[in-house]
Amino acid sequence: MKGFKAYDIRGVYNKDFDRVNAYKIGFYLPQLLKTDKVLVGRDARISSPEIHNYLMKGIIDAGADAYDAGLATTPMIYFGTAHANFDASVMITASHNPAKYNGMKISRTNALPVGYDSGLSELEQLVKEKVHITRERGSIKNIDLKTPYLEFLKSYVPDWDGLNMVIDCSNGMAGLFARDIFGDQPHYIYEEIDGAFPNHEPNPLIQENVADLKKEVKAKNADAGVIFDGDGDRVMFVDEKGEFISPDLLIALLGHYFLEEKGQKGPVLQDIRTSQAVKNYIEKLGGEMHMWRVGRAYAALKLREIDGVFGGELAGHYYFRDFFYSDSGMLAAILIMRILKQKKAEGYTFSQLIDKIKAFENSGEINFKIEQKKEAMDEVKDFFVNQSEPSAFYDFDGYRVEYPDWWFNIRPSNTEPYLRLLLEANSKELLEEKTQKIKELLKPYEK
Repeated sequence: MKGFKAYDIRGVYNKDFDRVNAYKIGFYLPQLLKTDKVLVGRDARISSPEIHNYLMKGIIDAGADAYDAGLATTPMIYFGTAHANFDASVMITASHNPAKYNGMKISRTNALPVGYDSGLSELEQLVKEKVHITRERGSIKNIDLKTPYLEFLKSYVPDWDGLNMVIDCSNGMAGLFARDIFGDQPHYIYEEIDGAFPNHEPNPLIQENVADLKKEVKAKNADAGVIFDGDGDRVMFVDEKGEFISPDLLIALLGHYFLEEKGQKGPVLQDIRTSQAVKNYIEKLGGEMHMWRVGRAYAALKLREIDGVFGGELAGHYYFRDFFYSDSGMLAAILIMRILKQKKAEGYTFSQLIDKIKAFENSGEINFKIEQKKEAMDEVKDFFVNQSEPSAFYDFDGYRVEYPDWWFNIRPSNTEPYLRLLLEANSKELLEEKTQKIKELLKPYEK
């Protein structure tokens, strides 16, 4: 079954997985996670009701009870898993993928992620088995998680008076909560929940999907633009000039709330692609920066392991110790806008705050279609390491090789025949020089 990925189950529905697979996942999940009750939520994609129906059938045919939370954001299901003491939960969603995709994000006790290395591989094998119903059927129960989750979020909400925002819900699940959190003052676009995503794909990392938000921010003379992905676990931002802000830099900005305002000194987590500027900024605020692998299946576990205060990723995920070490796009949006409101009162614009953090030239992520990923990565790494000894070297998610005036990360895609490259340097000239050299090294490996 093609749908099983490193972090979740995902693919084109009725091509990479179907309702039979959904049924079997439901049937075997209670056995895998040793529980007799499973929490289930879903997004508004056209295929979600059918997947939901067959998943629930599988759960109750296994003799477990299925607790139906209805339409939900993925973070709401994380919250419900830990808050209501479930040992298993499933969020039916394909997150930021186009409408024809769907999938499932599975969590266990304390909302810990179930990735391919921590249960999905075993589940994939079980799904290949023939189902034998030998136990008494369970039941379906409705559960309200929206009310307690909203109460939790509102505990962080300030008075928004004086802050002019534009909010793009991407026709996704953030529309469940946005107006309850930010009120009627912001300018909303694509707030209506529509799983066909008629206005743009729900992936804010692709800049064409942020184009309307950028225009609206400038047209409304707003202080900031906020854009959520399809299932509400990621959020990204546009400054008052309509410029997209690299999501990793917001990790640094969050330090003003946790490290400065709340005085919660301690570990902060970043992924291996994060700008060096973030570490420099966080350390000035009294934090201790830790680096780890990309993806919630790794980040949430690592943040718990180090008892980190918070963390984030280049992809726009932000994790919080006070949110069961999980990620919530809505909580991140509340905190970033809260910080902006405070800093605006001190005379700062959003772009000025980011300029205080950003200190290097950055290439952004560059993709190369390559089958021989390991050989190509080693070619690049060996060239530079043999040339001069790095000031720092990491090899847990591809390679990150650091020098005093520049660094690069080269890592394989978990799901596609791509190598992903990111560089940062003290000057545009150095960035261009190193980027061109790496492109030369990779050219013989490209398809």
